Amino acid sequence: MTTNPTALTGAPPGTDHATLPEPGRPRSANGSPRRASSPKRPLRALRLLRRWVSPVAIIVIWEILSRTGVLSERTMAAPSTIFAGAVELARDGVLGSATLASVQRVAVGFAIGACIGLVLAVIAGLNRVGEDAIDPPMQMLRTLPHFGLIPLFIIWMGIGEAPKLALIAMGVCFPLYLNTLAGIRGVDRKAIEAARSMNLTWSQRLRHVVIPGALPQTLVGLRQSLGIAWLSLIVAETVSASNGLGYMINRAREFGQTDVIVVGLAVYSLLGLATDGIVRYLEGRALAWRV
Repeated sequence: MTTNPTALTGAPPGTDHATLPEPGRPRSANGSPRRASSPKRPLRALRLLRRWVSPVAIIVIWEILSRTGVLSERTMAAPSTIFAGAVELARDGVLGSATLASVQRVAVGFAIGACIGLVLAVIAGLNRVGEDAIDPPMQMLRTLPHFGLIPLFIIWMGIGEAPKLALIAMGVCFPLYLNTLAGIRGVDRKAIEAARSMNLTWSQRLRHVVIPGALPQTLVGLRQSLGIAWLSLIVAETVSASNGLGYMINRAREFGQTDVIVVGLAVYSLLGLATDGIVRYLEGRALAWRV
């Protein structure tokens, strides 16, 4: 005995059963199945709200402790006092000039360190002789705590801008060198051999094979280097600086102005987050092919 599919579905003969509505599935006005609304946006907004709960709670508790006298003003200023101090510093132009001086130091020091690290990594990564000449001293130098070299930098370069820039550049150089070298070594050798078989020149192989292959690891090193650059700046600006955020913090320490100290540290943090966000944006654009 054969079963008639028309009798089971109630559809007229010749109807494509693949297009029949599923039982219990909602249909739109034209008969096509409706798509279930995605719950991702409400969940994402709820998660973002949850992430703000603990920071806001900490600030509220901090303010309450300060106003009730549990936390003295000399130990730590209240958040409202810190905000008022930041507004006053910005209005007087002190915060803007100090931030500009610090950003300029990081930009110059980072450019010097990044150029040195990238050039040395390319030479060591693409040439065995270059690797034997460059990698051993770089591996030895990177184990030195570069903050401990401040006395030597001052003896060699004085107390001007040079030792501050050297400290930042040294902090930037090694993470970028190590990550770029690892990225170059991780490039698929078959791709390089294929480029050679296509008679590509050295510069063409570098542009079309080596750089795209090493770029993800290089961007990781770039993010690490930027973080170390800001840490190095904080230490560098405590060494006989006459301007910058570190100088502002040191002067506030002498007068016991904890609100100014916290403002300076907050600006350091915001600048670090901003530069990291820029690199992450560039990483997303440059590595869009991996998605």
